[in-house]
Amino acid sequence: MEEKIRILYIDDEKNNLTAFKATFRPYFKIFIAESAEEGKKILETEKIEIIITDQRMPVMTGVEFLSSIIDTYPDPIRILLTGYSDLQAVIDAVNKGQIYQYISKPWEEQHLKIVIEKAYEVYRLKMENKELVKSLLRANQQLEFYLRQKLIS
Repeated sequence: MEEKIRILYIDDEKNNLTAFKATFRPYFKIFIAESAEEGKKILETEKIEIIITDQRMPVMTGVEFLSSIIDTYPDPIRILLTGYSDLQAVIDAVNKGQIYQYISKPWEEQHLKIVIEKAYEVYRLKMENKELVKSLLRANQQLEFYLRQKLIS
């Protein structure tokens, strides 16, 4: 059986967390957090493939959270949710938070499910690409070693 996509959803509103988990638990492995700080703790212990965060939260916005974790957790695909049509948040998210998609609240279940599945495909391709680059680097090092041996002998 294929393992479920691992999603971290961060939102300061408990009702949204409960609704998200109840809706998507049959399809995905869901981790929820009520704050950016809780989200960071989950990232420290779990392999997360997709991060979905609300934009408007106390202490740290979704964009601030996403941009704060880029160096430590560059691989997860990022999705920003917000109930507000805040154009500056969208621009910041694209520029600073490296988001894959911006979705307005309230989200529509089928649309969000499709976005998550497409985001996972991007994640999977990104990971495959990383592995291919590692393999190429190893092969290149081996070739360089063999060439040096030929030149020495």
